[in-house]
Amino acid sequence: MSSLPRLRGLILIAALPLLAGCNAVLLSPSGDIAVQQRNLIIISTGLMLLIIVPVIFLTFLFAWRYRASNKDAHYDPEWNHSTMLELLIWAAPLLIIIALGALTWVSTHQLDPYRPLARLSEGREVPAGTKPLVVEVVALDWKWLFLYPEQGVAAVNEMAAPVDRPIQFKITSSSVMNSFFVPALAGQIYAMPGMQTTLHAVINHPGEYEGLSANFSGPGFSAMRFKFHGLDQQGFDKWVADARASSTTLSRGAYLKLEQPSERNPVQRYASVAPGLFDAIVNRCVEGNRMCMKDAMAIDSQGGLGIPGALNITSLDAETRERLGLSGTPPRKYVGSMCTSSQGLVL
Repeated sequence: MSSLPRLRGLILIAALPLLAGCNAVLLSPSGDIAVQQRNLIIISTGLMLLIIVPVIFLTFLFAWRYRASNKDAHYDPEWNHSTMLELLIWAAPLLIIIALGALTWVSTHQLDPYRPLARLSEGREVPAGTKPLVVEVVALDWKWLFLYPEQGVAAVNEMAAPVDRPIQFKITSSSVMNSFFVPALAGQIYAMPGMQTTLHAVINHPGEYEGLSANFSGPGFSAMRFKFHGLDQQGFDKWVADARASSTTLSRGAYLKLEQPSERNPVQRYASVAPGLFDAIVNRCVEGNRMCMKDAMAIDSQGGLGIPGALNITSLDAETRERLGLSGTPPRKYVGSMCTSSQGLVL
């Protein structure tokens, strides 16, 4: 039995060369935002190691120097304070915390995903008048849908973008919360139903990169991956042309079928997209008989629909208005009826 642990050790050592093929993408990204985030990780880790490494070293040093067998070590049972030692113990960590706080504050604003890009890479600013590529992202169960409003095409589990062109992602989800993540491009950002989040990024090197969901969302989560193609402008134009050559149209009906849970969907491209589809997905009203959330919120902002409540009536006597703190304010509004072109007045 003693030979079994040795055999396991030899197998593990023999398997180590296989790790040479691993790509630590977070430490060698291809997008400027991811590069800045990588640098932030390295600098923050280095600042913390300024304390951690000396503390670990001194721990072993003191344990060895003041061991019981070392009779030459000075023993002073009456010692209780050292001003110099206190300054060293507290000043160094305090300075590092201040440096980390300043670094975090600055980088939090610079790397805000809602903030448009100011540069393409280090030393290269975004040219004036550059229009970002808008990509609308929908997290489905369990696949990704990418809409290109400028190009009028869409794709499932595949997206492409030109190198060195700013990208503006508009991200939402169809059902549960997911997390959109292309490690080579930028950090992850959540996709939530009924809401839209934004991410600005840029890819600086051509290649094929992996994208995934970084938030568990059900049984198909592990296969919820897609390919991100960083292309030159000519390659991107060809990708768009290939999508337009598809005979498939992403109508609202087609989207509702696509929205149904499915796993390991193959790449699919759509030659055209129904107008206003992404806005309807965000507002939960792809179906024709549903009121959009933005319309419901507009009604609520006008005081709600139906018979007004006690605090929402159009007229109150002066004494009641004064008691409710409404003196000098205009009467509250409410929506008393609605109408449509097909149904007429609805009370």
